[in-house]
Amino acid sequence: MTRSLRRDLYAVLAAALLIVAAVVIGRRIQHDHHSLFVNWPPLFAHWEPHVGPGTPAALLVAVLVVAYGPALAARLPWRALLAAAWGACLAWTWSLALVDGWQRGVAGRLTATNEYLRVIDRFHDIPATLRDFTHHIVSASPAPWPAHIAGHPPAATVTFVLLDRIGLRGGGWAGAWCITVGATACVAVLTALRALTGEALARRAAPFLVLAPAAVWVGASADGYFAAVASWSVALLALAVTGNTGAGPRAAAAFGSGLLFGLTCYLSYGLTLFALIGAGVVALGRIPAGTLLRGAPFLIAGFAVVPLLFTAAGFDWWEAYRLLVTRYYEGVGGIRPYGYWVWANLACTVAVVGLATAGGLRRAAAALTGVRRPPAAGVPESRLALLVLCALLALLAADLSGMSKAETERIWLPFAMWLLPACALLDRPQGWLAAQAALALLINHLLLTGW
Repeated sequence: MTRSLRRDLYAVLAAALLIVAAVVIGRRIQHDHHSLFVNWPPLFAHWEPHVGPGTPAALLVAVLVVAYGPALAARLPWRALLAAAWGACLAWTWSLALVDGWQRGVAGRLTATNEYLRVIDRFHDIPATLRDFTHHIVSASPAPWPAHIAGHPPAATVTFVLLDRIGLRGGGWAGAWCITVGATACVAVLTALRALTGEALARRAAPFLVLAPAAVWVGASADGYFAAVASWSVALLALAVTGNTGAGPRAAAAFGSGLLFGLTCYLSYGLTLFALIGAGVVALGRIPAGTLLRGAPFLIAGFAVVPLLFTAAGFDWWEAYRLLVTRYYEGVGGIRPYGYWVWANLACTVAVVGLATAGGLRRAAAALTGVRRPPAAGVPESRLALLVLCALLALLAADLSGMSKAETERIWLPFAMWLLPACALLDRPQGWLAAQAALALLINHLLLTGW
């Protein structure tokens, strides 16, 4: 065993112990004080070993990706690789969702008490509802919104209202939307990696993005959809700042990035922290400063579109967020102990990104601190490490804010997508992939997750 592999395993052991500690301590707190409001801490789930119609497919996808994923990722033409990655990610996510069955695993997810489809009928007049939106956020207000609607800007709910309007009604279509769009986050991250760090590392990352335990929560939660929108905003920004295309395509990419980042901010308040990842992308850009500045107006113009539309319709983002903080501390958010969740949230993140990512993050830290060699901005590994570090900083900022105590296995899916590329730095990918698949299968078959 090499010294590097031994250090990777130490990082994996530390991550595994973090999960064990979160489970043991969390169960004790919940038993004694009932203050965590989750049935199987630190995850929002309860113990229910089961199999389902998706089990055979999930096992097959896992075996195929472990056996052939790294070789195919290295050989396929780039566009074929992107298509294959999206297809495999769809197969993995759908099969895991269907382990719980169609109704419980897909169609019923977004029709539950606190979910978006419960309020579709209140949006018969969208502009009027947006003008009135903030009047129903606080629990004591007349007809308060369910938790998820109150907890997010209205673009999330409006998405499902529009699906309903075009005939894609009900939880089945909503779940299919989240899974289908959510799986494209894999393609977005690969696109950004190729632009920022080179094709070799992107190809090494591809199987890990496909076979991520995160798929357990992408299918089917709205946060999987949010993750895709946020990831594409970063991917387009990467294309805009790396100089691999002409001025026109760069301007279009900058505008598209701004547009999607604006939408991201109106899907989830906490995803404004994606600005930290965007800053990392700009720092890794390869175009001259003057060219970068000439692209800034397109980015800003794109970003302004969604806020202007919602503001013109009468929705006040800042006022809504202020009221959300009040609503959050009125409910279980004000009871859940910060002292437990500030570190147990990180255990949830380990469950989402897998133990292999712990080893990858160890290697990313080494690439930046010069344990193996002096870090250099032009070295692909160091560039990847910087991008991952920005995602980790965004996640830690969300953690320290105290506005995400529990349920972060779905809430932080968008950040988790940008931690997974650290696995590209690992040697012997098949063993690590097997560990990732095993964790996802165990979670999905031993626990009934709430999302």
